[in-house]
Amino acid sequence: MKSMQQRFNSDDYYQVLSMLLLFAVVILLVGIGWRSPWPADEPRFAEVAREMVDSGQWFFPQRGGEFYPDKPPVFMWAIALFYGLTGSLKVAFLLPNALAGLLTLFLVYDLGSRLWNVRVGRNAALLLMLAPQFLIQSKNAQIDAMVMCWITLGCYGLLRHFMTGPNWRWYFAGWAFMGLGVITKGVGFLPLLMLIPIIAYALIQKDLFKGRLQWWCLAGPLAMLAVIACWLVPMVLIVQGQGTPELLQYQNNILFKQTGERYVNAWHHIKPWYYFLVSVVPVMWFPLPLLFIAHWQRFVAKVKADPVIAILLIWVVLVLVFFSISPGKRGVYILPALPMLALALSAIITGADTKRWFEWGLTALLWILGLVFTTAGVLALIHHPAIVKAMADYAADLTHIGYLLLTVGIIWFVILVALRHSQAMVRMGISLAMTWMVIGTWGYTILEPMRTPQVLMANVAEAIGPDGQLGLVKFKEQFILFSPVDITHFSYLAPLEQQERNAWQWMHEGDERYILVGDHQKLSCFDFSGAKSMGVAHRDNWVLLSKDNMLPTCAEPDRRYQYFTPTPGRWME
Repeated sequence: MKSMQQRFNSDDYYQVLSMLLLFAVVILLVGIGWRSPWPADEPRFAEVAREMVDSGQWFFPQRGGEFYPDKPPVFMWAIALFYGLTGSLKVAFLLPNALAGLLTLFLVYDLGSRLWNVRVGRNAALLLMLAPQFLIQSKNAQIDAMVMCWITLGCYGLLRHFMTGPNWRWYFAGWAFMGLGVITKGVGFLPLLMLIPIIAYALIQKDLFKGRLQWWCLAGPLAMLAVIACWLVPMVLIVQGQGTPELLQYQNNILFKQTGERYVNAWHHIKPWYYFLVSVVPVMWFPLPLLFIAHWQRFVAKVKADPVIAILLIWVVLVLVFFSISPGKRGVYILPALPMLALALSAIITGADTKRWFEWGLTALLWILGLVFTTAGVLALIHHPAIVKAMADYAADLTHIGYLLLTVGIIWFVILVALRHSQAMVRMGISLAMTWMVIGTWGYTILEPMRTPQVLMANVAEAIGPDGQLGLVKFKEQFILFSPVDITHFSYLAPLEQQERNAWQWMHEGDERYILVGDHQKLSCFDFSGAKSMGVAHRDNWVLLSKDNMLPTCAEPDRRYQYFTPTPGRWME
């Protein structure tokens, strides 16, 4: 039997694929079931999925009984499906993105193998796994890794048709996956930007896409619209049929505010146009940008000689431009461009000699990172004032964190020494893989108390007693997800003033009612004097308000909001 290294370096498609998938499965699946949903977005999607399964109402996502209008339901459906199948939310919430990451890696490998050769496909998949953004998102439960997968499938369908076809089945399948991307997160249409360089090259080189650019291509958007309609048409019909204010607000928010308005007139995450180029690409896509610099001359020659490489890179640039135009920017927005960048880069550098300065520079950086991990671990173990101050807003166990960081640093040093004759990127890949395995097991158990309000909510349950009723004001979704008692809230989407007024009315109408709120909030209907501290979460101190904290009067809310969720935290049992 061939050794693992021989299989990995083989030119046999299936031998290399089996090794790639084995490596990727270990990295992407390790840690699933070891932790709960963590901020920023994971608790929101997990809670929506939990409510889908518990209530049986899957079509309109709800957060604490209130409609969640920010995203279409596809990603939450995936979590809910696995929750229903496994019975474990800890397992279910991370599975969709892990599987999306695996599928994306396969698509990149398969495209590289078909367009060039197996080694290009293998290197493209490995480059993708080296980029921090890919692994971080594939191992988290934000929505962007699934969107990346659908967009990559859209690109795959177009490339299979135009570059290796004609293949009309894959052409229309690519458009269909764009539709699935749109109803996951509105930007799923991005693969159609690839048609711009394809048409441009077709005009320059008349025979390049012979038999592939036909009038039939104009029917592609119909496949995308058909998939979108599977969700959109029933949603609109239900909303118009029932016509409740809540459903109409949901429809208008998700169709207009969260799409065109959010792109043109974003109201948060405002960044300058160069944000992605300066703050995201150099760090979150490392070392891919450095490889372009190291192989600059080869890059120019390959782009001139190979239209496929040029089309891929033009598409990546168009995606970056598309997101840079909008004033609202988050680093994860450009993740869908990363797989095609890794594919194009692999086609450029495969077979090229490694630059000596690149090897030395990357090796030096790896040693520095190992030293950073080790130094941080030692400082945490001795409770250095700088570390204590940095972690003051968290319920952090500095001793265990210190041992964790120290262990990671030692692992890096051992790998760098043991594999000193290997290429720097090989050492980097193995170091990152071992780091993810340590963090995904031991690290998760250490970080869990810091990243969840489980202890705080247990304190609340004890403080209010078995007959107490709990209300939330200006809260995070995590408080619902981890509550061991029934929860009432007063519209997550309402302004603080309206939440507070509704909370005062609710407390006034019953006994044994309490409000959990951050002590930094400025309230006009409650007095914080004598409020009981429940603990720290999300860097804030949370206090419990009782009837003793109510002021004698409070203005009537503009609208009565009360949303009730029975014992959400049962999933932890």
